[in-house]
Amino acid sequence: MPTPLEQLSAGALDWLGRNLDHFDPFSESTGPATHGKAKAALELGLLCHRAARPNDTPDALSGATALVRKLWQDPDFPKLFDAIPAYASTYRLIYAALAPDGIDGTQGRAALALLDPGFLSPRGKSPYRRIEIRYYADQAGVRHGMEPYARLLPQSPVVTLRAAGPPEGSKDSGGLAPDAVEPLTTPQAYALTHTAFYLGDFGRTDPRLDAGAVDHAQDLIRRMLLHCVAHDRWDLAAELVLAQFVLGSDPLRTPSGAAAVECLVRSQRPDGAIPGRSAALKAPPSATAGEFFRKAYHTTLVTALMATIVSSPGRLS
Repeated sequence: MPTPLEQLSAGALDWLGRNLDHFDPFSESTGPATHGKAKAALELGLLCHRAARPNDTPDALSGATALVRKLWQDPDFPKLFDAIPAYASTYRLIYAALAPDGIDGTQGRAALALLDPGFLSPRGKSPYRRIEIRYYADQAGVRHGMEPYARLLPQSPVVTLRAAGPPEGSKDSGGLAPDAVEPLTTPQAYALTHTAFYLGDFGRTDPRLDAGAVDHAQDLIRRMLLHCVAHDRWDLAAELVLAQFVLGSDPLRTPSGAAAVECLVRSQRPDGAIPGRSAALKAPPSATAGEFFRKAYHTTLVTALMATIVSSPGRLS
């Protein structure tokens, strides 16, 4: 009998593997939006880069890994970034950072050479943005001007964010009543989860936070998780469970994390997909295959990433 995390991981990876043609920006199955084509492929690269484990790559990732290796060696793929100036430098950096092992690095270096002047400078960027750029720049092995993490941490969302409203929700040692007021805005919640991912390298390293900062961040996560469960916000719930793990907790041993995993299990369709970012935003029954993919792929991929990492044997250095 598979555990809830194993069920989520197996189902999500199976659905993703059967829909790889939609991730391929040069396939006839993809839609017309260049931004979406590039973004979906980069997200698949992140899944392969962080969910896979040395000498233990799940069979369900083999097709995705092959597609990523093909795209990262296709000179036409990074050209897609040119059509989206607002995201081009970010996508180029992520593309270089997620390059599969063993491929020719010429295209990655060319992408880095096209970064906008000042992109790797801290000037005018929020602490969260500087942490994000530092993370991918370090992964890509490129020099940058971002401050050391020790100087960025006190200004980061995991430390500075404060929940809205009174703390009505109970602690993880007690019940599961959600806060009456949304604890964080949606952009704040995603900044919290992504900062945790970057600081802890998606569960592979110590996030370098002191005990007080970890307790504060975990309390924000707990409160947001209960809110997400109450409102069936699946995408954010999956990210928060992963952030809970990255910051040192076993989500299945916390009431909020266990409730979120159960919520995701309930949302998962028999084919393995999570049909949208939330119950309110899920794909309608009339959606075409392409429309359903655009609604479902991100949350299904995030759920696969979370479930695969959290159910892994242990944190890797």
